[in-house]
Amino acid sequence: MDAEEAYRECEQITWSQARNFAYGIRLLPPDKRRALAAVYAFARRIDDIGDGMLPAEEKISQLENARVAVMQFAGSEVDTKGDPVLIALFDAGKRFAIPVAAFGELIDGCVQDVRGTTYQTWEDLYYYCRCVAGSIGRLSLGVFGATKDPDRQSRMADDLGIALQLTNILRDVREDYQNGRVYLPAEDLTRFGLELTPGTSPEPFPDPAQQARFASLVEFEANRARLWYGRGLPLLTTLDRRSAACTGAMAGIYRRLLERIARQPSSVLRGRQSLPAGEKLLVAVQALAGFHPKASSGGSS
Repeated sequence: MDAEEAYRECEQITWSQARNFAYGIRLLPPDKRRALAAVYAFARRIDDIGDGMLPAEEKISQLENARVAVMQFAGSEVDTKGDPVLIALFDAGKRFAIPVAAFGELIDGCVQDVRGTTYQTWEDLYYYCRCVAGSIGRLSLGVFGATKDPDRQSRMADDLGIALQLTNILRDVREDYQNGRVYLPAEDLTRFGLELTPGTSPEPFPDPAQQARFASLVEFEANRARLWYGRGLPLLTTLDRRSAACTGAMAGIYRRLLERIARQPSSVLRGRQSLPAGEKLLVAVQALAGFHPKASSGGSS
């Protein structure tokens, strides 16, 4: 299989599974679009292993195999084994300064999921968010291309990734609970007089009094996410127009989703929330035109 065919397979994976991210990726010029699709396709593979039905130890074994496969790109000898995702990723790595080590952090975060890690404090959750979402920001930045201040850009890409992951966590409270996972820090739950233990009831917070306290918790976490958006969104001013449009579309969709959740906190207890396709398309068009989500700070951090 040649690189062109491999890229086509990665793009197919991206368009069919990326949901929100696809709206931004499509705004890139062809070479960057294909490279970021290869990055996404490999990241998706990691997620699929973690979310699959295999026993935990087998999942971890597969994740470590994936780590070995991607880390070889740092050397001169690469064996893609005819794998289209690895073929495309290797070709992208020759064209762009993709920080391969960030894939290792993504895998570290997925291993935490497989092991059922829970988070006692914000600092614990921050590390997880940096692994699973900050890493994607830094990988994307490798495709976009760094400017004269790459360290600052990398920090902002990390910060924006944390904001996006916090939005994901709020969106997926019910789904995660039913899958036996809790990402909200225990100290935050305690602060609002709540306890979230999968298996104790079919639904999280079935009691109306709990739901009222949960609404206050959502506002607390939304303010935290707003703070991280405020830290990360200035990244857009450092990128070229198409890369800024890509990032702005992704961030804009998630930012709108966060505000929808903040207005109706109980909605996430009924199921995963999302924006209508037309609204996502509008955000993407606005991003391409140069209208980006505003950076605003929240309250608590």
